[in-house]
Amino acid sequence: MSAATERPRADSEFTEVERAVINRLQTGLPLVHLPYAVVADELGMTEQVLLNTLKDLLARRILTRFGPMFHAGEMGGGLTLAALRIPEQDFEDVTRTVNAFDEVAHNYRREHELNMWFVLATEAPEDIARVIAAIESATGYPVYNMPKEEEFHVHLHFPV
Repeated sequence: MSAATERPRADSEFTEVERAVINRLQTGLPLVHLPYAVVADELGMTEQVLLNTLKDLLARRILTRFGPMFHAGEMGGGLTLAALRIPEQDFEDVTRTVNAFDEVAHNYRREHELNMWFVLATEAPEDIARVIAAIESATGYPVYNMPKEEEFHVHLHFPV
């Protein structure tokens, strides 16, 4: 993922098909043999139109990622939220460095003193400390590790 610095298009700039696809896919895919065909049918379009729209949104970086979310902790791995305090002049370089780590699941810019937030997902819980140390070494900045104390399911949906 990237700590995006570009603003997404305004809602009015999406086509009706793009809007329908984005809104529907935020709620997940059915666990069936042909999930895209089922969703396309729900939306009144062909599977190929849905897939082409999704590919186009990804190619244009309107969507930066589309795929399954796995819960690393439930699978025996490590998972933590981490943050960095990065001066503006170094932000893009540090973003590229942090994003080069396979363990970085998401990376977002925040309007906060700690302005870069990312999730680390590792194969084993003890790997979190190793990856944090490697990121600190690669960037020259301290990583603030904020492991989960309690889990909440928010079910975010951002209608467009």
